[in-house]
Amino acid sequence: MTNIIHPNDTLEITETGVHCSLKMTVCRRALILLLLSSCVDSAPSPVLQMNKYSNSFRLTRSTRTHVQQLLRKYEEQLGNKHYEDRSRQLKDLPLLSTDFYKWLNMTDWERLHAAFWDMQAYWNMLEWKNNQLEKDSHAVVRTTLPQSIKHIQLDLRDLMNRVRSQMSYVKGSQMRPTSPMVQTPSKPENSSNTAWDRRVEGYIILRDLELYLTKLARDFLLLASKTHL
Repeated sequence: MTNIIHPNDTLEITETGVHCSLKMTVCRRALILLLLSSCVDSAPSPVLQMNKYSNSFRLTRSTRTHVQQLLRKYEEQLGNKHYEDRSRQLKDLPLLSTDFYKWLNMTDWERLHAAFWDMQAYWNMLEWKNNQLEKDSHAVVRTTLPQSIKHIQLDLRDLMNRVRSQMSYVKGSQMRPTSPMVQTPSKPENSSNTAWDRRVEGYIILRDLELYLTKLARDFLLLASKTHL
């Protein structure tokens, strides 16, 4: 018995084949888009990373402004023109001097890692000094400065969290875990015994922090420019 295929049957088969072919094409394109989206999510674009560095730069400048305002308040409440001594240093603070060529040749990871631990050192010193101010029964500034110092510490913690996120991007999955939580501050060596000297130490911490934040802002500018290239 001969099977006869009607022309209408041939048209129906052809349409079915075209429909299946279109469905396969759409599925392949959808799969490609899904894979591309996954790649974008797992590897942030250089533009996104540059924006993160730029945001960190702006937060650093804002924090520096807060430090400058607190310094002026500190100067007013110290009320003695002899408090300033540029030669006086606290050895528990990070060094501010940097060899230019060594700084220029640092890797991004080294730059971010150093920034993280330097900021933690300043946070610890502020915490130590703040506790002294709150406990010092002779400090006239005890009711005004501690809260302002706490605000500076919050800014530093925000910056530390941002830097840790940027360290994750630079190092990727090979990065060793680095906790953004600050360590309990230890008592710095050779702390002064008089209330006046303890207050001057607070001024020195803020003075050096202002200079350090200028250096940190320069680091973020360099990182942003390198990401842009």
